[in-house]
Amino acid sequence: MVCCGEKWGIRLSMQGNYEHRVDQKGRVAIPVKFRKEFIDRAVLTPGVDPCIVAYPESDWQTISQNYNYPSFSPSDDRDLSRYIFGNAFTVELDKQGRVALPSNLRQRARISDDAVVVGVNRYMEIWSKEMWEEKNRRLEEAIWNLAERSKDKVKD
Repeated sequence: MVCCGEKWGIRLSMQGNYEHRVDQKGRVAIPVKFRKEFIDRAVLTPGVDPCIVAYPESDWQTISQNYNYPSFSPSDDRDLSRYIFGNAFTVELDKQGRVALPSNLRQRARISDDAVVVGVNRYMEIWSKEMWEEKNRRLEEAIWNLAERSKDKVKD
């Protein structure tokens, strides 16, 4: 399904962070600004950091093709594939724009009552409020060094 500006080759950027309550069924609301990117479905997988990463299903298909390691690949590649794909879940947004967070992903990310949904350009992350505050504090302390090290990687 083509969404929004996609038919003209324009993809929206997910940005900002939004606090949401996690309901008793383990659901969290996706920010309205992000929902159009997840119009069909989202794929949730554990992040490298203690968070849940959510990709639009179409982007997940591209990632799947790029991480297509055969069973005889080096063990690090096989382990990365096991971790990413073995813990991935395809979910649909309900009519209120919420997704059910699988319990194993919620536990790993330490998400209980409050979550922060963070736009990271082409994907979003779902953090526990406490873990996000700690990560953001550390980022604020390190941002100058991060910017200096990545200046050659950024295209104007």
